[in-house]
Formats: sequence, C-alpha cells, structure tokens
Amino acid sequence: MADLKADFEQAQEDVQKLSSRPSNDDLLALYAHYKQATVGDVEGKRPGFTDLKGRAKYDAWAKLAGTKADTAMRGYIEKVNSLLDADS
Repeated sequence: MADLKADFEQAQEDVQKLSSRPSNDDLLALYAHYKQATVGDVEGKRPGFTDLKGRAKYDAWAKLAGTKADTAMRGYIEKVNSLLDADS
C-alpha cells in the first residue's frame, strides 16, 4: 500500500504537467477517483439542477460508491498515465 500511495501522490504531481487541459469527461473521472480514494463514498444531497458543474461532479463521484480506496487510487493513476501517454 505504501508504494501505491507514493504512486498516487506522484500521479497528482504528474497530472499538473499536462501540456493541454483534459476533456471534461477526463476531469470528472480524475475528480471522482481522487475523491473516492481520499474521502470515500459521496455524502450529502445531490446539487440542484442549477448547479450543473456540482451536479456532474457529484454524479461522477457517486458512480464509484462502494469502491475501495486502493482501487480508486489505481483508477486515478491509470487515468493520469493514459492522459500523459496521449499528451506526448
């Protein structure tokens, strides 16, 4: 788990090095995996229909409900690596 945590932290740094902004879908996937890995299952009320960004983030995170932290970390790392590969 220590290696996974180190890889997760490295991926957080690496994603900042992308030369272009990822798509909204990719950003939502990164957000959801990060939150699931660091916080756990989403809590609270789903944002209202006027908060489109908040609602999209909530929905993306909610899709990962029940996912273990280590699995979410791996998902985040894989997404960052695929973005880095596409960026080079």
